[in-house]
Amino acid sequence: MAGKAGGAAALRDGARTGDIGIGRIVLASLVGTTIEFYDFYIYGTAAALVIGQTFFPQSAPGSQALNAFLTFGIAFLARPIGSILFGHFGDRIGRKSTLVASMLVMGLSTTLIGLLPGYQQAGALAPWLLCILRFGQGIGLGGEWGGAALLATENAPRGRRAWFGMFPQIGPALGFFMANGLFLLLLLGMDDASFIAWGWRIPFLISAVLVAIGLYLRVSITETPAFRQAVARNERVSVPLADVLRHHWLPLIQGSLSIVVCYALFYISTVFALGYGVGTRHIPRTEFLGMLCLAVVFMAVATPIAAALADRVGTRKVLLVSSALAALFGFALPPLLGGESIFGVQLFLSMALALMGLTFAPLGALLPSLFPTHVRYTGASSAYNLGGIIGASLAPYLAQLLLERGGLPWVGYYLTAAAVISFLAVFSIGETDEV
Repeated sequence: MAGKAGGAAALRDGARTGDIGIGRIVLASLVGTTIEFYDFYIYGTAAALVIGQTFFPQSAPGSQALNAFLTFGIAFLARPIGSILFGHFGDRIGRKSTLVASMLVMGLSTTLIGLLPGYQQAGALAPWLLCILRFGQGIGLGGEWGGAALLATENAPRGRRAWFGMFPQIGPALGFFMANGLFLLLLLGMDDASFIAWGWRIPFLISAVLVAIGLYLRVSITETPAFRQAVARNERVSVPLADVLRHHWLPLIQGSLSIVVCYALFYISTVFALGYGVGTRHIPRTEFLGMLCLAVVFMAVATPIAAALADRVGTRKVLLVSSALAALFGFALPPLLGGESIFGVQLFLSMALALMGLTFAPLGALLPSLFPTHVRYTGASSAYNLGGIIGASLAPYLAQLLLERGGLPWVGYYLTAAAVISFLAVFSIGETDEV
């Protein structure tokens, strides 16, 4: 556990705002993750609504939804590669320039998806091009979260790392609200034929404007104090990943498994639930998107509450309690999501996303504290994105498969299993000294 103690000590050493405007730091970390996750979520929404019928042959309509969810999962397989690539340069040359590069990769991939021809125009080439660009999205996002979390926590005052680390964690809620809100407006403002033909592309093209705003904010910040101190002490290593695997492999595994539950909560309650609600429950798309926009408010509210509690009582305690609640919540999935009442569906979405906020917020402080400064970008990013493979990459696909083979209760069991995995991982970490 030396890496854990060294990481926490290095965080304390680097927790100085210095000459950096803390408001600018917070805004850069918040806006960056908001834009990057907006890009990521518009694909998830499109996958549930239109990707299958646009990019896959209509001769096999039954497999269109599964194929769409498989392309959704490709990005999660790419994210660890992005975390290794951007983590290497983030630990070698700095957090700032690496964050700018990750946003460029993500934004370009997203914008090009909006320009991609469908199966009717490009035939079998269309899904292959889609997979390549989806892979690019994953590469970009793989380098985003770790850098944004370090940008916030390495500038945080002592005793407030969970609170400052919370701002990148709010970004996903805001990005999700923007993505689904825009799709809702498009569905309300145009007929189905227009939306399927070209309307769904608008959110992808708007990404170019949002990325320009994010880049402006990020090029105006300076490097974090912790990284500058690591450079001054000549602590940088040639291959950060090799150092992580050699000396910090246990925190890497523990951190990866600790995030599984919040990924499973989010993607089952959004991507899978959207497909289930529209396709099986026959809830109108506009109504379900409106329900998701309301539910994500609960996630946005739960996030700062969990961060404040984490600074007060410790990230470990908050994560253990929230994971236990999520495990119990898995048994409530079938009667709420599959019941007759629309209120039950809304309650399921709201509770799931509130639990996601509770499990997600403390990780902004916990994961960076597991690794020392000279490998922190690589370590925290790799843990975060490896957890994504386990908890999210196949979550919509497996949930759909479990639904078809065993029914809705098995989707709930899947969620409970993910929560148990995270509970055991956090428990194994032991007490940390970040409070």
